[in-house]
Amino acid sequence: MDPNTFPTKGNLILAKNSLALSKQGFDLMDKKRNILIRELMGLIEEAADIQEEIDTTFTNAYRALQKANIQMGIHAVEQISLSVPVEDSIRIKRRSVMGTEIPKVEYEKKEQRPAYSFYHTKMSLDEACQQFVKVKELTIRLAEIENSAYRLAYNIKKTQKRANALQNITIPRYEGLVKEIQEYLEEKEREEFTRLKVIKKMKNAAEQM
Repeated sequence: MDPNTFPTKGNLILAKNSLALSKQGFDLMDKKRNILIRELMGLIEEAADIQEEIDTTFTNAYRALQKANIQMGIHAVEQISLSVPVEDSIRIKRRSVMGTEIPKVEYEKKEQRPAYSFYHTKMSLDEACQQFVKVKELTIRLAEIENSAYRLAYNIKKTQKRANALQNITIPRYEGLVKEIQEYLEEKEREEFTRLKVIKKMKNAAEQM
């Protein structure tokens, strides 16, 4: 048997303190969950807007690329594509939202100058390049948002489990323990009061004899 469940005044104080801490912990978990949910909802809305913009931009980019392929030839466009530099400036940092680390993607926005000469190229190729640069930027942002949303959703679920455990298990257990110890101590005090009353009555009767 757990010594802390023995019906003593000391254990009653401990049980009340544990109950107060459990309720405080539940309030904190509930606030944390609500903040994370608000953050997640904002990211979901932003992700939907960016996804729609990406779809439109991709459509425009492939249309321009198709036009360039027709005007310049697929082989020529393919050779020019080899001159496009690899994006290597992406850096991933972290920021914390109520203890949840979510990524913050940073990259160097370079001046959008074509990596090829304008000789023997068409405007359709320039347009395709511009659209695909925009797609890259949107994709980076979308990846950041989706990863952040995943991490927030995971921590919301974990926070919800902890809050449920406190609300449905820990708090009721300590409430029951406090009530049980209080009732035992109150009953013991009533018995002690009755015993003392009887002793006093017997003493008074003895003195009168």
